[in-house]
Amino acid sequence: MRVIVLVKATKDSEAGVMPSTELFEAMGKYNEELVNAGIMLSGEGLHPSAKGKRIAFGGPGRTVIDGPFAETKELIAGFWLWEVKDMAEAVEWVKRCPNPMPGPSEIEIRPVFEAADFGEALTPELAAQDEQLREKLAGRAR
Repeated sequence: MRVIVLVKATKDSEAGVMPSTELFEAMGKYNEELVNAGIMLSGEGLHPSAKGKRIAFGGPGRTVIDGPFAETKELIAGFWLWEVKDMAEAVEWVKRCPNPMPGPSEIEIRPVFEAADFGEALTPELAAQDEQLREKLAGRAR
């Protein structure tokens, strides 16, 4: 099962406070463990929301909203994409993670939809199209 592991933003991350060398080292070791265990598929840190944009959809219209965005506790400072056996394994890996922020912080784990989760709505033609796109993306990653 694939999961996305979301590092929640804090006042510090939204203010652009960079991690210490010690935190970079600890996270580097942790990421190495994830890669060596075959868990980590990708992962990145994100710039503060002040550098971001949101696009609001309303029928055919689109509205661009400039950051920063108000609710820091609802924002994301970084992520990993993992392949795990189940949610319990993901939780155990997150428990081993160094605290990603200088103070209190949270990490959220959410399952990624797989093709089978969509049932009959994903027709064989749409499934084939999805598979072709995934193969094309995999070719780029090499």
